[in-house]
Amino acid sequence: MGTMIQRLGYEEEDFRGERFADWKQPVRGNNDLLILTQQQAIEDIQYEYAKAGADILETNTFSCTSVAQADYGMEEPDL
Repeated sequence: MGTMIQRLGYEEEDFRGERFADWKQPVRGNNDLLILTQQQAIEDIQYEYAKAGADILETNTFSCTSVAQADYGMEEPDL
């Protein structure tokens, strides 16, 4: 999943989207955030896996823990 996301070449603004446009610190690299800001891209990646014959599709939550999200100041659950 991470490799497929990296291939999209997203910059800081892409990760932020409208919802996090004014976030207090950089969020580029927070792939889990993309499910909120780039939903169609994540759906497209999942679709590509399904078309390729994947039996199991994973979620985009590899680092969706309070510890990992603290790197971006996003460890609070009510964002």
